[in-house]
Amino acid sequence: MQKPSVPKGTRDFSPVEMSRRQYIFDTVKSVFRTYGFAQIETPAMENLSTLLGKYGDEGDKLLFKVLNSGDYADGLTADELRNASKICEKGLRYDLTVPFARYVVQHQSEISFPFKRFQIQPVWRADRPQKGRYREFYQCDVDIIGSRSLLNEVELVEIVDSVFSRLGINVALKMNNRKILYGIAETIGHADKMVDITVAIDKLEKIGIDNVKAELAERGIGAEAIAMLQPILELSGDNSQKLDKLESIIGGSETGRTGIAEMRTIFGYVERLGIALPVELDLSLARGLNYYTGAIFEVKALDFAIGSICGGGRYDNLTGIFGLPDVSGVGISFGADRIYDVMSGLNLFPADVDCSTKVLFVNLGAGEEAESLKLLAALRKDGIAAEIYPENGKMKKQMEYANRRAIPYVIIIGSRELETRTATVKDMRSGEQIAVAFDSILDAVK
Repeated sequence: MQKPSVPKGTRDFSPVEMSRRQYIFDTVKSVFRTYGFAQIETPAMENLSTLLGKYGDEGDKLLFKVLNSGDYADGLTADELRNASKICEKGLRYDLTVPFARYVVQHQSEISFPFKRFQIQPVWRADRPQKGRYREFYQCDVDIIGSRSLLNEVELVEIVDSVFSRLGINVALKMNNRKILYGIAETIGHADKMVDITVAIDKLEKIGIDNVKAELAERGIGAEAIAMLQPILELSGDNSQKLDKLESIIGGSETGRTGIAEMRTIFGYVERLGIALPVELDLSLARGLNYYTGAIFEVKALDFAIGSICGGGRYDNLTGIFGLPDVSGVGISFGADRIYDVMSGLNLFPADVDCSTKVLFVNLGAGEEAESLKLLAALRKDGIAAEIYPENGKMKKQMEYANRRAIPYVIIIGSRELETRTATVKDMRSGEQIAVAFDSILDAVK
């Protein structure tokens, strides 16, 4: 007999886990809507031509390709079968940003710009599963497209602050700018190797400076250039001091100066708004995705060891790939699965979030059942989650069921309660019982 299992890097979710996940989604949605964002959805599959080339070579390797369906492969030669383009024309989406750019171009006549959208859907990556890294996971994306204003970046900082404040997670927001990174590459004499440099330094926290230097050397960066790069990555001080020092180093790069000016503007707004969230300029932050062109973001939990739980940035040319040039956008993605892991590890979920049913009516006989169904309908009509035990059984068994389900209130209607038209309401957490008239049960439960 085959042992049931799910593919590595994917998971089932129990009712309790789903209640907690929904709490995260509802919190995030509430914040997004407060800032005027509207929700869309896109298909799980995209044409491979939409996905390939947007994430860099390493990202392309992590795309799940979907085999053409039916008898498409019948009659193909061995060489044709080895050619992925012949048998795979679609892929599972790697993120929500590229499909969003495709959506914007395809529906541009229906959209009012700037377009503010959010999207909460699963994405897939053919990565090696490990703690905090899954092959199927949810992203909660919020993007503004059709505006180059840096107020949009500031608004995203506010959204990050609001979401994690509501969830109770202490976080720090790290920021950088791809223009600054280009200025650094230009200053050390390797503007042509911008992608190689960003891919390597983006691993600084994971593998350390010595391994980053070794990888840079492997990618053809000379020893003198690496020596120039190291002190830049290790700049200290507050954001303003770092930018001052950086300007003295890469000021000869026009692109670098532009990036520095953008970050000064963003940090200035953040300071004036009095945002309590720690916001730090991190020059090692690169965000390896090729489509970023300006400010980039990454959020780390301060009290729990895990990778970034949120990230994003500015992209100027993504819709141009699909035939709509000069439409700039900026967005950020909240990693719901890692946020869940942080909240579970720190026990941050509210006590009542696991409670799907608030009230259980015990079932003690036909007459009692009939009266309970009337009261049950009234509670449900008022939006209170309630149910009745489906079988006439022993009280002990029904109470154990309520405990296992973490149902906070049990309503008991027996023969005596039918006579007096008064139910017994038991608080399963405290053990307290009170008598409540049938016509007052709704108020008592509320």
